[in-house]
Amino acid sequence: MLPTYERLNDPKKAFFRLTFARLSIIALSLPLGAFCFCVVWSLFYDFVRSTFTHCDVANYLPSVSAAIGNYEPQKTVWRLAVILHLPLRLTVAYTYLEYYREHIKRNRRMFGILACTLNIIEDIALFCLSLWTSADNYEIHRNSFVVFIASSECYMLISYLLNRGARKSVLLPHEEKSLRYKRNLFLVNVLAFGLAGYCFMRHNARCEAGVYTFFALFEYIVVLTNMGFHMTAYWDFYAFSIVCDARNGLHITRS
Repeated sequence: MLPTYERLNDPKKAFFRLTFARLSIIALSLPLGAFCFCVVWSLFYDFVRSTFTHCDVANYLPSVSAAIGNYEPQKTVWRLAVILHLPLRLTVAYTYLEYYREHIKRNRRMFGILACTLNIIEDIALFCLSLWTSADNYEIHRNSFVVFIASSECYMLISYLLNRGARKSVLLPHEEKSLRYKRNLFLVNVLAFGLAGYCFMRHNARCEAGVYTFFALFEYIVVLTNMGFHMTAYWDFYAFSIVCDARNGLHITRS
């Protein structure tokens, strides 16, 4: 008897399948792992340099810029993580565009397009401020940071409002969970950003010991809540997968 075999060109057979839940975890773990590494490494091996400011007062935490952009190997680790995770973030942004077209009311879809555009702008701004640090090119870094913060805050707000009040159908349990996280993370993010700005201005005006430490701490919260907000894609696209097969090539489908 001849041995049985499987057709290699079967158009229905998937060559590659990755669930969006797993993609979200990978997209988060790269910058999160790099950020934690940079902060810890700076504290252990570059403490004096990374916590120094022009006021020359006691400070116990490095700012985000100092931790990820001023010293090696932190700078290389952070840049590599941002470069590797950028295609994943852009894929998620495109998927949200399709998601809004399907689930958002027709008269609100322009806001869905706006949200996805802001998401892409945020990703590109993060890429730019990571490649050009304040020490390399202050103007590019400063402008990229302003664009990143503005697009990030606007994106989070519009994304939350769209999912809360502009949907065509009732939210599923995992989508309700995503919406709660979106609301809470956005509120904490805005509060932390305001407190970070206050501590930064107070440190520059009064040069008080420890104030810059609180600025750095609130900066960390801004970064982590931003990452957490994007992680809500885990629940929004829980039933989706990225699939590659002979018939359709690389495409997104429901699992």
